[in-house]
Amino acid sequence: YVTKNIQWITGDSFTVERGQQQIEAAISTWEVHESWLHWSEFLQEEELKDSKRYHYRVCWSVPTRRKPIPRATASVYFVIEISKIKPATSPVEIFFTLESSRLVHRPEQCQFREKWLKDIIEKKIILMERL
Repeated sequence: YVTKNIQWITGDSFTVERGQQQIEAAISTWEVHESWLHWSEFLQEEELKDSKRYHYRVCWSVPTRRKPIPRATASVYFVIEISKIKPATSPVEIFFTLESSRLVHRPEQCQFREKWLKDIIEKKIILMERL
């Protein structure tokens, strides 16, 4: 698998809006069926000793004509990290985790799998049916 190369913005040109655009650019390289819809939002800024982190959420679902409001959604959480140590002209670092998982992925190092989203939604529906 060869990842499509995305030109990450540099720390000195970062804004919350541009960060969201970068996340959308990363998502556009994912091979997911056109029936999947998503929306993204900025959650918070986190100040660390050596960096600043910007947290975003991308919420996925598959609405249909029969069920325009999906029974469950799957979230992917992105973090854009800007180093306080590296030069401001260095590119930002982007990584993401899936809801209900601790495994950290880097967009340029892994192939996103649509099955991950399906699994999250299926587990939620099963849980709702049990309740």
